[in-house]
Amino acid sequence: MSTVGTAKNASVAEARPEAIFREINADQTEEVVEIESACMSCFKNGITRVLPTKIPFFREVVIMSFKCDSCGYSNNEMQSASEIQKSGIRIELEAKTAADLNRRVVRSDNSSIKIPEVELEIPVQSQKGEVTTVEGIIERTVAGLSQDQEKRRIDHPTEAASIDNYIDRLKQLKEMKKPFRLLLEDISGNSFIENIVAPATDPQLKTAFFTRSKQQNEQLGLYEQNHDDHLLQPIAEDEWPIDNLQGEVLQFATNCPNCQAPCETNMKLTEIPHFKEVVIMATVCGSCGHKTNEVKSGGGVEKQGVRFKVSISSKDDLSRDVLKSETCSLSIPELDLEVGPHALCGRFTTIEGLLVAMRDQLDGTFFHDSADDKTKSKMDTFLETFDAVMKLEKVLTLVLEDPAGNTYVQSLSDDDRDADDKLIVERYDRSFDDNEQLGLNDMKTENYEQDA
Repeated sequence: MSTVGTAKNASVAEARPEAIFREINADQTEEVVEIESACMSCFKNGITRVLPTKIPFFREVVIMSFKCDSCGYSNNEMQSASEIQKSGIRIELEAKTAADLNRRVVRSDNSSIKIPEVELEIPVQSQKGEVTTVEGIIERTVAGLSQDQEKRRIDHPTEAASIDNYIDRLKQLKEMKKPFRLLLEDISGNSFIENIVAPATDPQLKTAFFTRSKQQNEQLGLYEQNHDDHLLQPIAEDEWPIDNLQGEVLQFATNCPNCQAPCETNMKLTEIPHFKEVVIMATVCGSCGHKTNEVKSGGGVEKQGVRFKVSISSKDDLSRDVLKSETCSLSIPELDLEVGPHALCGRFTTIEGLLVAMRDQLDGTFFHDSADDKTKSKMDTFLETFDAVMKLEKVLTLVLEDPAGNTYVQSLSDDDRDADDKLIVERYDRSFDDNEQLGLNDMKTENYEQDA
C-alpha cells in the first residue's frame, strides 16, 4: 500500500509543472531560451537570449540579450512580466554622493525620468525597460546624444556645439559637485530604485502612489467597461441576502502571483467582533504550491485615520490578533525600520505573524548575491537583532498607521473595545496628502450624475 502511495505522489510531482519565474541566481542556465533573430544593425542573423526570472525586492521580469557575431552589435533589454499594479508609482531620489550613482534602478517601458537640475526629461515609452543604475541612466543618455555628432558638426555646427555643452552638463552630474534629483514616474507601478540603507528608511528616497487617469489607463491598454453593453446586470435587492453571502465561499479564476499559472482564489465575507465586516481571500497554486492570504475591509474609508502603538514585551503581546489593511504602514522606531503600506498586503494575523512576515521579506528579497560585504554584514546584524526581538530578549514598539482607519489590533483588557496598558490607540484627521493617496480628493459624492 505504501508503494502505491509513493507511486501516486511521484506521478503528482511529475504532473506539476515548474514555476516559470524563479528567484534570480547564478545557476539559471536551464531557463535561458535562445532564439535566432535579425540584427537591426547589419540585418544578418544573431542570437537573442531570453530569461524569465524574479528580481529580489521587486517582481517578475523577462531579461533579453541580443548579440550579433557578424558585426558585434549587442543589446540588452528588460520587460516587466508581472501584472499592471493598481496604482502608478512616483519615486524621487536626491543624489548627494558617489554611492548614489550606484543605486540599482529597475524601470519599465512605461516609466518616465526627469532630472530638473539639467532639464533632462525621458518621456514614457521613449526607451526600452532596463535594469541599470543611476549612473547608467546618465551614460545611456550621453550615448544617445553622442550618436551622429561627427556628422552633425559638419552639417549643423551650431546645434552640435549646443549638444556638446549639454553632454558636458550631464557628465558633470557624475562628478557629484552638487546634489541633483532623479524623478522616476511609472504609470504601470512596475519600477523601482534601490534603498541603499535598507532595512532602515532612506531619507533621500521618497515614494508615492497615485491613481491613474483614464488616458493613462488607455495608454496601458486598460479600457473601462462600456455600460451600454449590459454585461454586468445588477442584482435585485432581495435576490441575494447578506446572510447568504456571509456563509458562502465564492471562487474566481486568477493567476498565481509566484509562477503566473492559472489557479483559483477563494473569497469569503466574515465579521470581526468589535470591528467590521472583512473579505478574506486565499489562493493555493496547484503548479508551484504557492499560498497567499489577503484581507480587505468590507466597509468604506473611516472619517479619521487610526494609529496603534503596541509595546511588545511578553508572549501575550505577540499573540494579539491584528487586521492589517492594505493601506496600513508599519514601523519599529527602535530599529529605525519602516514598511510601507504596499510592502505587505492586507492580512488577518497576530503581532508575531506580522513580525515574521517583515523579517522573511527582508531576508528573502534582499540582493544577497550582488550586495557587498559591508551591506551583507549590516543586514545580518539587523536580522540578528530582529531574532532577539522575536525571542523577547529585547522590548520594542510596533506602530501601525492606517489613514483609511480600516486596521484593528486586539486589546487585552476585559472589555475588548478599550485599550490596555501596552496598547495606545490614536485617531487623527487625515492630511491633504493622505486623502490624495486614498483618492478622496477627486471623489465626488454629490451631483455626480451631471458629470456622467
